[in-house]
Amino acid sequence: MEKLIITPKTKIYDLLEAYPQLEEVLIGSAPQFKKLQNPILRKTITKITNLGQAAVIGGLKVEELINKLRSEVGQTSTETMEVESGNFITNKPDWFDESKVSESIDIRDMLNAGEQPVHEVLSALKKLKEDQILKVIAPFIPVPLIDKSLSLSYQHWLDTKGEEEYWIFFCK
Repeated sequence: MEKLIITPKTKIYDLLEAYPQLEEVLIGSAPQFKKLQNPILRKTITKITNLGQAAVIGGLKVEELINKLRSEVGQTSTETMEVESGNFITNKPDWFDESKVSESIDIRDMLNAGEQPVHEVLSALKKLKEDQILKVIAPFIPVPLIDKSLSLSYQHWLDTKGEEEYWIFFCK
């Protein structure tokens, strides 16, 4: 059977199913990946997060992470990779106005309870009126969520509050 070829688009869930030994390599690469040991997060977040997004979350260079994982399982390293993530707005945009925040969702509790917050956040996004802003509080940069919001033409601002606290503001 042909094993999984590791690329930036590989979902973490698929990676760990094919190569369970890579969990330690991932965790050793960035402290944020310790969350992989939480069985609930393991079943939810890993199914929607790919390695390119995970590298951004972990503050790593995508090529280095992929090549490290590939070399661990005997796959040849690759020089260049297509990466779609990483276009995050981190400077306060002109459209931001604290008084326009109409709803705030703290996804930390949902994640700890093993719930997948993407649907609730997308539902809240779709209800936003033209001059309203949605605030999401997360324990890490929710790359899949930001990518999805971009594909739906929402604007965002990622405000880092601390090592495990990120505020993401969305507007139409």
